[in-house]
Amino acid sequence: MKILISGFEPFGGSSINPTERLIQEIVNIPFENVELRTILLPVYFDECAELLLREIESFKPDAVIACGVAAGRTSITPERIAVNVKDIAPDSPYPDNRGGRPQDELIQPGSPDGLFSRLPIRKLVDRMREQGIPASISNTAGTFICNNTMYAVLDYIRIHNLPMLGGFVHFPASTEMAVDKPGLPTLTLDTMLKGLEVIIQTTIEELKHGLQATK
Repeated sequence: MKILISGFEPFGGSSINPTERLIQEIVNIPFENVELRTILLPVYFDECAELLLREIESFKPDAVIACGVAAGRTSITPERIAVNVKDIAPDSPYPDNRGGRPQDELIQPGSPDGLFSRLPIRKLVDRMREQGIPASISNTAGTFICNNTMYAVLDYIRIHNLPMLGGFVHFPASTEMAVDKPGLPTLTLDTMLKGLEVIIQTTIEELKHGLQATK
């Protein structure tokens, strides 16, 4: 069984992105009969998705769990849906890391307006909560890089009719990100790492259930 996990480099003036640390640490946790691969993505529109799709084509995973940070959120939030648009508000202080500011642009012309996650998001949230980890389903992945990445993965799965699980999970800011922003909601990296471990294990269980159902 193969699972691919992605994270992002820092952006928006921050020197920290907790998902970078998470993918560095998660490879030290053993998962039985699972080959785990990670990839760090740039915060560039479209290139983020292109790099992840190339890794998918090379690795041929059974599941893809893309991860990003959503500063201001108070829990780990699996995303329900990605929308086919790239858009940054004119007054937003945060373009992508190359200064890109698309507005009202389609990610993939001719593809659906929205695509639902193929991860078992309700189970992910329930399992994390059972472990005392703050978690909830999010109904918007935004229109920035995270949504760009999620949509591209789901559209790839759709176009190629793959039995692959795939989706996106947002993590809150990590504790060290609040040094200069004392009111920023945060979780410790240890808590988020435990959350990611639960997400992976639950995804493994879902894959096994799917395999049993086809026998």
